[in-house]
Amino acid sequence: MWKPTQQGQSPSPTPTPEPARPTPVAPTLETPRPAPSSSVGEQASISKGLSIKGEITGTESLFIDGKVEGSISIPGNRVTVGKNGNVTASISAREIVVLGKLKGNVNATDRVDIRAEGALTGDVAAARISIEDGAFFKGGIDIRKPDSKPTAVPAEPAKVAVHS
Repeated sequence: MWKPTQQGQSPSPTPTPEPARPTPVAPTLETPRPAPSSSVGEQASISKGLSIKGEITGTESLFIDGKVEGSISIPGNRVTVGKNGNVTASISAREIVVLGKLKGNVNATDRVDIRAEGALTGDVAAARISIEDGAFFKGGIDIRKPDSKPTAVPAEPAKVAVHS
């Protein structure tokens, strides 16, 4: 503790104040968002309680667990009909996966996958198709080369009926 010994004498001169330092700014921790079309993980959903009539278009993958009537165009991405899904629509996408019920023609630039619990009634145009044991499929299949563009639908495609 400091005690002045002599009265009238000023204590040691006050030190010059330190210049103000700028306070550091904490870096922001935002992660950059990729463009929706280039993102792999983004997926829109139509849940079990929703019913949609009309045209659906988009640039990200779509999961349907509700009811949809109309047309669906998702070029370059996947359309999945969930196990609760009930779709009456024509679908155009890169990949189509059927776990529920789908009535309508489908056009996939890559593949169509009908899982064991799925049912598809309609014509399929795709580069690849997979029908699991126990799946229901009724319609025609047009296998296209992956790099070819659809020119015309054949007048009478081969009809295939798979019943389990």
